[in-house]
Parts: sequence; structure tokens; C-alpha cells
Amino acid sequence: MFPGFEQKRVAGEGAEINLRIGGKGPALLLLHGYPQTHAMWHRIAPKLAEDFTVVCADLRGYGDSGKPATTPDHAPYAFRAMAADMAKAMATLGFDQFFLAGHDRGARVSHRLTLDHQARVKKVALMDIVPTLHLYENIDQQVATGYYHWFWLIQPAPFPEKMIGSDPEFYLRKKTGHWSGSSFKFDDAAMAEYLRCFKEETIHASCEDYRAAATIDLVHDRADRDANKRVTCPMLVLWGSKGLMGKAYDVLGAWRDRVSGSLEGHAVNSGHFLPEEAPDETYAAMLKFFKA
Repeated sequence: MFPGFEQKRVAGEGAEINLRIGGKGPALLLLHGYPQTHAMWHRIAPKLAEDFTVVCADLRGYGDSGKPATTPDHAPYAFRAMAADMAKAMATLGFDQFFLAGHDRGARVSHRLTLDHQARVKKVALMDIVPTLHLYENIDQQVATGYYHWFWLIQPAPFPEKMIGSDPEFYLRKKTGHWSGSSFKFDDAAMAEYLRCFKEETIHASCEDYRAAATIDLVHDRADRDANKRVTCPMLVLWGSKGLMGKAYDVLGAWRDRVSGSLEGHAVNSGHFLPEEAPDETYAAMLKFFKA
């Protein structure tokens, strides 16, 4: 799926990070969402590699990256910890500064990375999210129904882990199918990777990701809001016209008071999985933004 890319494992800030790197030009880090791996970028990473040195990484807890033990406050799976992993991994690869794009959970990690490591990120593109704090503070029945897993996965272990673990393939296929457009079919090789990696330890780590988002991540986000800390680099926000975020929220408006630099964005003709459902449109938007 990634012709010409090299697979590597590099040290993060507390977890070993599995990644693929390829191409030439300025560095561009791509981060995936739940319940996927870096394989979700397979339809656009090779094209982006014509203009950028592309790094597709598995977040800690996902794919083939490390899955450190958790703690009662879930801090090892906070977006701050995941962002620190990526900042260190990119430094290890020799990139002091880089472009950044993230989808779903990867977009939330990207948001945190731009706040905690402002000097490192030149531009950031976020896909199909509103800020985590904004979502939790602006929930209605529509969002709670479509994003029920935000409230289920945060239940104390091992309740969700046991339920998902009884039939991981059924859950993963049902969850990804629920978010994508009705006529979309995932690439067989990509889906095989998602299924291969969705094992007991990944299920637990991903639950910890959501538990952190409902607890310690909100502490970090509220502290930033109180301090009026904002993203300083240019930001592009994309969302699926057929997805829940665009239907339930003013996506671009939700980001306006989180950014002090330039902000732009638009809907893409897609469900939730923009890079896979609408690769050409997503690629074109990313290329235009990062090359401007």
C-alpha cells in the first residue's frame, strides 16, 4: 500500500513508534484515527510523497506502536503523551519542523501537538473533528447517538474491553461502516491491517485513549482556555459533508477561538473517512494548503 516507503521503529516519549517514511521535500507527518492505523493514508500518502517527505505513524496504543501500561489518571494515553511521542519521533528522524495532518483521534493529537510544541509545526490540517472540549460541552441527542462510543469506551475497565473482545472483527467492521458513506467499501488490504492490529492490548489501549479524553485531556484543555493559549500556526479544517460533525456543529466556527493564526476550511464530499472515501479531493486540499 505504500510503494517506496520504508518501515521504521523509533523511540517516542515513552512508547516505541511504528511508522513508514517515504518521498522527498519538507517533512509532513500524518496521524490516523480510531480504530485504524497508519494504513488509512494509503490512498494519498504516495501522491503526497511526490512533494513531501511523508511520515505515516501509528499512535501509541494503536497499530504496531508501543502500548505502555496505564495509570489511574489515564495520563499515558492523554493526547499530551501521544503528541510528545510524535514530537520526539520526528526529531529522531531529523525533522526539527514539519507539516502536520491528522484525522479523528490523530487530529486531536495534532491539535495538542501544535499547542505543546508550537515551534515544531509549520502548518496543521485537522480532519472531521471539533475541539474535544467543545464536543463534550455541546452534546445533544444526535451527537450522543452517533458518537455513543465516546461514552461507552470510557466506562471502567474491563467492561468495554470484554464486550468488544467477544467479537473484535464484528465491532470494527460495524463501527467503521457506521461512520462511512453508504456506498463506500474499504480497501481489502487496509481493512486486513485494521483487523490484524485490533487485538486485546489495542482494544484496551484505545479505551484508555477515550478515558483520558474524558478526564485528564479536559483538564489540559480547560487550562489552555483559561490561559487563552491558542494554535499559532496556519490551520486547515476539513470535514465530511455526509458525516455527523458537519451536520451537528459549525465545524469551522468551533475552531475560531482556538486559533490565533490563519484559519480556513470546508466540507469534503465524504463520510467520516476523508482520506479513504474522497482521496482525490482530500489530497488536493492538503496539497494546496501545505504548498501555499
